[in-house]
Amino acid sequence: MRVTGLRCLKPSPSRGRVGRGCRAFEGSREMPNPPTPTLPPPGRGSFGRNRQALSLTLALSLAACSMEPHYIRPEAPIPPSWPVGDAYLRQQEAALPSVTYQDIFRDPRLQQLIAQALVNNRDLRLAAANIEVARAQYHIQRAAQLPEVNSSAGVSVGDRGGGSGVAANYSVNVGVNAFELDLFGRVRSLSHAALDRYFATEAAARATRLTLVGDLATAWLDYAADKSLLALAVETERNAARSVELTRARLQGGIAPRSDLAQAQTILTGAQSDLAQLRTSLAQDVNALQLLVGAPIDPALLPASIEEVAGRIAELPAGLDSAILLRRPDVVQAEYELRAANAQIGAARAALFPRISLTAIAGLASSALTSLFSGGAFTWTAGANANYAIFQGGAGRAGVRQSEAERQAAVATYERAIQVAFREVADALARRGTIGEQLRAEIASAAAAQDAYNLAFARYRGGIDPFLDTLVAQRALYAAQRSLVGTRLVEATNLVTLYRVLGGDSLLEPQSGGPVPPAAPSR
Repeated sequence: MRVTGLRCLKPSPSRGRVGRGCRAFEGSREMPNPPTPTLPPPGRGSFGRNRQALSLTLALSLAACSMEPHYIRPEAPIPPSWPVGDAYLRQQEAALPSVTYQDIFRDPRLQQLIAQALVNNRDLRLAAANIEVARAQYHIQRAAQLPEVNSSAGVSVGDRGGGSGVAANYSVNVGVNAFELDLFGRVRSLSHAALDRYFATEAAARATRLTLVGDLATAWLDYAADKSLLALAVETERNAARSVELTRARLQGGIAPRSDLAQAQTILTGAQSDLAQLRTSLAQDVNALQLLVGAPIDPALLPASIEEVAGRIAELPAGLDSAILLRRPDVVQAEYELRAANAQIGAARAALFPRISLTAIAGLASSALTSLFSGGAFTWTAGANANYAIFQGGAGRAGVRQSEAERQAAVATYERAIQVAFREVADALARRGTIGEQLRAEIASAAAAQDAYNLAFARYRGGIDPFLDTLVAQRALYAAQRSLVGTRLVEATNLVTLYRVLGGDSLLEPQSGGPVPPAAPSR
């Protein structure tokens, strides 16, 4: 017998998959004809024969081969370490430390909101439901590897003819109908694919959790920044109102021209417009937080300003090795999808071979109910069926090519997930390496703008300089203060981004038995 693309090895214990030792390979080889199985001596009576048949069926099923290609994780298409250069800080940690979100987000109010979101968020509930669906689908597919035992009981009544009376027939049967002997691993490969999809769904749920924590922290910081901007707008409105009163008095005294009053009023109305817009933004920030938390939030858990919370978010070191990205939950999800596509190839290859199914029925039949359970009422039947498509118009081989193309697509998806993850981490590290210098410059700029405004306003009150100088200084101060708030927000959200893109506390180790959290690195 000549077999192409099949190599039979010893059963592999990985993942508890019995009989997965037959691996596909390139090329072909001559395989000896399989030996005729030698049956044990027959048992006594029909029970012994049925037991022998059942034992033979299970033995054939357990010895089934698999035509799945041997899975090899693709090489990560990224550099082995993070980028270096002027925009990047030097990494000191050799390995990413094991953390929880409490280690990064140290404000008790934010921790409380995150805890509520992990319980109430609807996206997480949807992810949990998807896990249950995938688990049930795997159990359904795995059940196809076992025979389905059915039972029936019936009675039929009919006229014997010729006026001889009525005939009755009673029966009770138990049997297995069309149980497929998975000699080529088709059903087992489908079961493996369903299991890997279930694992992918688990990883997707962890990715959803990671995204939720990051989005919630970002929304909380947005609210803090808007509160700071609101305070700036209130202060600017107060100063502008004072300038309007002063210029109006000077106009009435004949000292200042009417243009000074108009210019002062533009600053006042601009601040009033910003106040209205910021009140809207704060309300929308609360709405976003409530959506993420999944329930109404306590106003006491909201921050008062961005300056108050900027120092309460810790930095997660990136480490030196970019291979940590292989543990990100979205990358782990893509890898299990690749494993599932790999298993589908085995199912497509096995579909090219004959399908052998067994049917066995044992029961009791009698024309009298009283004698239904007597010794002579026992009956049994058994049969085998082989089904092989002689002509499909190339559909079988096309199915193999389709599964192989889907695997190539899954490989590309997996590699792209790694590349996207690397780009996200590199961007976050670049921002982290320069944000400190930018923040120091913004603080100095705001201080200089404040000093310039104080001097310009004093000189205007003293009648030395025109109001235009005060107007320019006041606008510059307002812009510098708003820019400083924005930079503080960028600094804080960059720490949140690092937590998210490095996987945070949702790192997973993809294993054949399912994704598991990695062991904490030794210190």
